Amino acid sequence: MQLGINLGYWGAGMDADNLAVAQEADRLGYAVCWAAEAYGSDAATVLSWVAAQTERIDVGSAIFQIPARQPAMTAMTAATLDSLSGGRFRLGLGVSGPQVSEGWYGVKFDKPLARTREYVEIVRKAMTRERLTYEGQHWTLPLPGGPGKPIKLTVHPEREHIPLYIAAIGPKNLEQTGEIADGALVIFPSAEHLEETTVKHLRAGREKAGKTLDGFDICPTLPLALGDDKDLATLADTFRPYTALYVGGMGSPKQNFYNQLAQRMGYEQEAAEIQTKYLSGDKQGAAAAVPQDLIDQTALLGSVDRIADRMKAYAAAGVTTLSLAPAGFTLDERLASLRAGTEALERAGLA
Repeated sequence: MQLGINLGYWGAGMDADNLAVAQEADRLGYAVCWAAEAYGSDAATVLSWVAAQTERIDVGSAIFQIPARQPAMTAMTAATLDSLSGGRFRLGLGVSGPQVSEGWYGVKFDKPLARTREYVEIVRKAMTRERLTYEGQHWTLPLPGGPGKPIKLTVHPEREHIPLYIAAIGPKNLEQTGEIADGALVIFPSAEHLEETTVKHLRAGREKAGKTLDGFDICPTLPLALGDDKDLATLADTFRPYTALYVGGMGSPKQNFYNQLAQRMGYEQEAAEIQTKYLSGDKQGAAAAVPQDLIDQTALLGSVDRIADRMKAYAAAGVTTLSLAPAGFTLDERLASLRAGTEALERAGLA
């Protein structure tokens, strides 16, 4: 199992520290550095900046939002980043959610699975440098009856095949991801529930494509808080606002994929309470309602030895790249968490 680092969203006041974290991860031999986007910083610019100031670590979009870009533009960006980084780019895609898609981008959030499939097909075809033609439900290239003509990408990517990941949570999305992608970006993963909530759906998709999970990258992100095993409650408190935001506030009452995931993990009543409080404006109450067990199952908490044991459980559950989001109030604390991740991987015998 390899380790990655997830910098999350840029522009939260820790930008200089984030670069130092990426550079330390590069020095320590981490495999990939991911950056996210929502409706603030864009991931492509951040990844260009990180790639320019690192040497070996891959840089990946977690995610480029599908409603934000036409697929041909994403192919252009992927090819450019792969070229500039010397073949170190990983393309992560996701549909975002209805509030961002329709409220920020003005793109209807309908038929996300069909839209994702077409998007991936166009991106991959464009990056082969064939002349681009496509006839689908959501995209037709060139547009019929107009002056458009089939065009091919003029930039040569560093590699013939750029790894393509999809951020997936729901069963149908996970199955399609297994069928059409090279890897899955997973959030709020519990090692104890991973087979039931995630892996079996990915496996079904791979089988549909006539493949196995061999070579498919299952890549969850886990927050990490280093500390005393006797004080796990305090460590868990670090991630209460984060968990409450996703389970309670990411989406509408009817469309919150993270809330639905928490329910599938056995937290039906707790997920409902968190969402009700968060959407009513009681963010502190929502955070307080997050069960400690839910945080402990979906984060790495405690000593290096305890984290090593948890890493073993994730590897046994099928994880191939474990991306860490190290907590800390200072840069030194975050760097210590990064180093602890490497040490834990070695103690677990997974390095």
